[in-house]
Amino acid sequence: MKVLLIGSGAREHALARALAADSAVTGIVTAPGNPGTAELGRTVPVDAASGEAVAALALAEGADLVVVGPEAPLVAGVADAVRAAGVPCFGPSAEAARLEGSKAFAKEVMAAAQVPTAMAHVCTTPEEVAAALDAFGPPYVVKDDGLAAGKGVVVTTSRDEALAHAAACSGAVVIEEYLDGPEVSLFALSDGTTVVPLQPAQDFKRVGDGDAGPNTGGMGAYSPLPWAPADLVDEVVERVVQPTVDELRRRGTPFVGVVYAGLALTSRGLRVIEFNARFGDPETQAVLARLRTPLGGLLLAAATGRLHDVEPLVWDAGAAVVVVVAAEGYPAAVTNGDELSGLDEVPAPAYVLHAGTALDPSGALVSAGGRVLSVVATGEDLGRAREAAYAGVRAVRLRGSHTRSDIARAAAQGEVVVPPQPE
Repeated sequence: MKVLLIGSGAREHALARALAADSAVTGIVTAPGNPGTAELGRTVPVDAASGEAVAALALAEGADLVVVGPEAPLVAGVADAVRAAGVPCFGPSAEAARLEGSKAFAKEVMAAAQVPTAMAHVCTTPEEVAAALDAFGPPYVVKDDGLAAGKGVVVTTSRDEALAHAAACSGAVVIEEYLDGPEVSLFALSDGTTVVPLQPAQDFKRVGDGDAGPNTGGMGAYSPLPWAPADLVDEVVERVVQPTVDELRRRGTPFVGVVYAGLALTSRGLRVIEFNARFGDPETQAVLARLRTPLGGLLLAAATGRLHDVEPLVWDAGAAVVVVVAAEGYPAAVTNGDELSGLDEVPAPAYVLHAGTALDPSGALVSAGGRVLSVVATGEDLGRAREAAYAGVRAVRLRGSHTRSDIARAAAQGEVVVPPQPE
């Protein structure tokens, strides 16, 4: 099986790494890819947001499967174009990808499917925003209705800050009630009918230790969650993912790909914070580090309506921790072109996944984005995986770079508290 993988970040490097370990995968082409994916197969340039360009590339490469990594191409309809060209594609149609592309649409689907989520108001005027903020009270949760690369949400006790974020949003604004309790990310593969869940993870969205500072695309993650209820995955599938997939199929827009459910375990029970229509970054890096079932066969089964034939997934019994190395200034303006070194000195079991990297004209590896690298490590438990990941981080050298020092610390020390769940 030859796979065409669309994207250029650490998520795609993690996917490529897992695909390369699948004996059924005979070749990987990543477009446009990065210096890390180039070590696992060919990289070729492509306009990832152009369905016509991606479909043409899939045909030219003789791809047996196209895997679309980022959200923007999915919302733009790239998966539709690939399927129209007769190539199996792992990724939802543009209509189904509205589950991520429009938070208002996601709320509508959840209401129809009776999925538990935060109460919300969709606002289109400053007056509506102000009224919704006053109705819910602090902490205020303000979300851009459209895509914002993981940085379109503000949670604040400042009404002025909430109003300012709403004013800066590109269109409709969603004002939600605040949800207490720890957050969980759960990916579930879907072929439009059958749902196969992966293991849960937790990510760290804010830039600084102790969840200080602005939201980012994610500064780290870990899996599994030793503090989570034993029946969490079953509950999420039963109450969240399967009803959502069923509702989209009922509407005539079956969801083929991965449903990413961002969840909160609140004092009132499980609640959906948001849906994404693709693998999350950096949670993918942690989850795939523990998956032992070959990934290529799973994704092809989802793309071709055969998930019901999949055997129970096999997982490593240990843990995985991901720490993101970010460029100076991230998540605000960053400088690119700074030299990266020390990657070949990262001690096992840690390894590096490229995100915002490039080769300069001399062939040297340099920074080319805000989140530059993901350092991933596995271990017998979270404590050991965490130690290995940070040992890897210390080996990497990038001027002005920064990381969070507390990824998975609370979980490793048994300090994550889940509010008592209602019967």
